[in-house]
Amino acid sequence: MTIILGISAYYHDSAATIVVDGEIVAAAQEERFSRVKHDPAFPAQAILFCLERANCTLEQIDAVIFYDKPMLKFERLLETYLAHAPSGFLSFLRAMPIWLKEKLYLKSVLRQELRTLIHQGRADKNQTTIAEEKKYEKRPNLPQLLFSEHHQSHAASAFFPSPFEKAVVLCLDGVGEWATSSAWLGEKNQLTPLWEIQFPHSLGLLYSAFTYYCGFRVNSGEYKLMGLAPYGEPKYVDTIFNHLITVNEDGSFALDMSYFDYPAGDRMTNKKFDALFGGPAKQPDDQITQREMDLARSIQVVTEEIVLKIAKYAHQQTGMEYLCLAGGVALNCVANGRVLREGPFKDIWIQPAAGDAGGSLGAALLAWHEYYEKPRDVSTQSSDSMQGAYLGTEYTNAEIEGLLKQKGAPYSYLNDDELFAKTAKYIDEGKVIGWFQGKMEFGPRALGNRSIIGDPRNQTMQSQMNLKIKQRESFRPFAPAVLIEDSKTYFDLEHASPYMLLVAEVKSEHRINNNNSALRFGIERLNEARSVVPAITHVDYSARVQSVDQKTNPRFHRLLSEFKQMTGTGMLINTSFNVRGEPPVCSPEDALRCFLATEMDMLVLENCMLFKAEQDQKLIVKAKQVVFEKD
Repeated sequence: MTIILGISAYYHDSAATIVVDGEIVAAAQEERFSRVKHDPAFPAQAILFCLERANCTLEQIDAVIFYDKPMLKFERLLETYLAHAPSGFLSFLRAMPIWLKEKLYLKSVLRQELRTLIHQGRADKNQTTIAEEKKYEKRPNLPQLLFSEHHQSHAASAFFPSPFEKAVVLCLDGVGEWATSSAWLGEKNQLTPLWEIQFPHSLGLLYSAFTYYCGFRVNSGEYKLMGLAPYGEPKYVDTIFNHLITVNEDGSFALDMSYFDYPAGDRMTNKKFDALFGGPAKQPDDQITQREMDLARSIQVVTEEIVLKIAKYAHQQTGMEYLCLAGGVALNCVANGRVLREGPFKDIWIQPAAGDAGGSLGAALLAWHEYYEKPRDVSTQSSDSMQGAYLGTEYTNAEIEGLLKQKGAPYSYLNDDELFAKTAKYIDEGKVIGWFQGKMEFGPRALGNRSIIGDPRNQTMQSQMNLKIKQRESFRPFAPAVLIEDSKTYFDLEHASPYMLLVAEVKSEHRINNNNSALRFGIERLNEARSVVPAITHVDYSARVQSVDQKTNPRFHRLLSEFKQMTGTGMLINTSFNVRGEPPVCSPEDALRCFLATEMDMLVLENCMLFKAEQDQKLIVKAKQVVFEKD
């Protein structure tokens, strides 16, 4: 038996994955345990969870593999600062202490962190005396330590779990060591690099520059920019193509770096960028204007066009019928939808943890297939090997009941028949429900196990859930979770979309014509009823679809089926179980606290059902203090 631990850490979205004899056993992001959104720290708690799930100790691990090569990244950092000297000197001074303390000596840092975990595990189990511990601490039996390149990890995360025997793989993100975009040929258990575009020319950083300019936070606000885009007009597309980026027929591109500060400065953009778009960057607390909406729409259109060109060239270059995607840009589900519809491929597969967290999974699979030279066989797979991305923590009813009794939170325990029938009934009555069951999802999307759910037919549900529950901007769209057998009924989507990474349009027969729509602009369009399921229909009639398969998630599928039997609609609103500024909930305690702190009506923890109206006001006040203390 060969056990491999993959780690991503120290930049953002740290995570750990355990692979046993080629099977993905567990994967989780550190943020879910630490409750620090996008936590970059060494993923100690995620590793401990993975070890527990694999029923092994760190000493039994055969190899630990890190998802990128810090020395190459340091080389890029030094060359970039030297090229921009002296303008980036202050930024250089701020970056150096972190590198000199941690990142430059990452091999030693990782070994020390692993020693600490081993020591902690042995001490917890009380297997040794103090004298033995001191002796062991000096000469620990550490697993072999391997390193993968950043885009190689992305490529492995995209290809090896996919259902394709052969495929071309595209990795598009901000930047790894040097690469910002790369193409790979995946065949059997091998990945062969084809080409790459290097820093500072980056499609991901171009999108992040507009994220920053529109007042959102880089590395977390890109979703907001994508959600804002349909409210605007593509007024700046020509400006972007004429001034900021040159795109060739094969999709390769180069940025005019005179408009950007990100290589060595404190800002993504500069005064020349400000002048091009008529003013300084929006401040985070300023009101969104039509300019931000038009900028969002414009950079979204540009991104889609470039991704399409890259995909078409990759097909032309390789002749592959299938495409795999990873990297942060692969989370742009609007672009993904266009590649699927307009691209030359029979099918595409996108890694659900497409960002840096997924690098831990890709690195572990890379070690299995390439370092250990183990074969890859997809002939027996009906789908991918990601297990629906349900790779995280899970809890028993006994554990949940113990917590609720300890907290003094009133609840009812229901058998499955009662649970699904009552939950569907309360959704039909307009209640907003926290839904917690099964294994936690790996990646940024809630897929029915750590979700907030509601009725998609309710016209006020979008604004109600955004403002009262999620505590976020009113324009943000919500995604539908739909029975896979009904997805073609509602959406122009011929393929399964299990990971909520494809956008499709609501079919014309379900739309509502708004005669006054042409008279409204921007956010004014938010309150229009655009279809028979208005709460999940964006202003451009699109939706980010999750198709729910009974084999992958039988309980969530059953809830959708129960709601369909009751209402005729096999669909629910599905959004992540959290409020703005915190990661999705991990444990029942996290879920209870979030439920009490917000205006959710109900909470379902496995077979336990709680109503907000029955909860102690002291518990509610305490939960609000914890959840919103940072505000």
